[in-house]
Amino acid sequence: MSNPAQVLSDALADAVDRVAPSVVRIETGRRRPSSGLVWSTDGLILTAAHCLDREEGLEVQLDSGEVRAATLLGSDAASDIALLRADGDAWVTPERAPNESVRRGQLVLALSRPGRTVRSSLGVVNALADEWRAPGGGKLERYIQTDVSVEAGFSGGPLVDASGRVIGMNSAGLLRSTAMTLSAVTLERVVQALLSHDRVQRGYLGMSSTPARLPSALADSAGQRVALVLTGLQPDGPAESAGLLLGDVLLALDGEPLESIADLQAALEERADKTVPVRLFRAGVAQELLVALSGRS
Repeated sequence: MSNPAQVLSDALADAVDRVAPSVVRIETGRRRPSSGLVWSTDGLILTAAHCLDREEGLEVQLDSGEVRAATLLGSDAASDIALLRADGDAWVTPERAPNESVRRGQLVLALSRPGRTVRSSLGVVNALADEWRAPGGGKLERYIQTDVSVEAGFSGGPLVDASGRVIGMNSAGLLRSTAMTLSAVTLERVVQALLSHDRVQRGYLGMSSTPARLPSALADSAGQRVALVLTGLQPDGPAESAGLLLGDVLLALDGEPLESIADLQAALEERADKTVPVRLFRAGVAQELLVALSGRS
């Protein structure tokens, strides 16, 4: 009669062995080595952006111990994703788990390569939700949090299920002391943006704001209870150039209601270099201005 514990143990060990060839060590020269995940057979490597402290002299170490030079193609600090291209061929890519297969409470393994060999940490998915906006403004199509240990080299390594399929890339740089996993859907979107533009393009207003509750009369008129009060303007920035003034109450950008800083960040996503309408109250009077957004990463 088989031992269920041994069967599970063997399955997890097999999962680590299956993915290990796709987990690389990344040397930047000064920081501690970080982990990376082979994304394509032509040498695209994903890692955590916060782990890189320079763009040149990057190297990746394979499962075989071979070291290859790598070039930074682009990075997005807001979602903590960096994309490298490494020299050579014969890259091994892992199988990816379907997004809908991830469940709260399922066993997962966080893999990393801070040294010569792969390390693994066992845990469970303890939080799972739909789209989430990171503190730095990056959009994550899915919120995945686990209780795996955040050890050296954790960021940039993959999270895998018990079958050895990759769920996403781990990061300890989005929320302090919290193990987050960027889903494959987010990774794919950011990879395409970095390949096309070397950055994720976001609209830029050149202003600062803070949420505030609207007086009842204005709230009823606007159809929302909270809006953003403009508290700062960059000289000659897009907002100032469009005629926005300190104290303006911003209600919506390009039709997207603005009730929080996260709402503003979401509205600016993929609107770089576009001219969009901004709906606002000025001295209690509703107005609409056109703002020519600039672009930035």
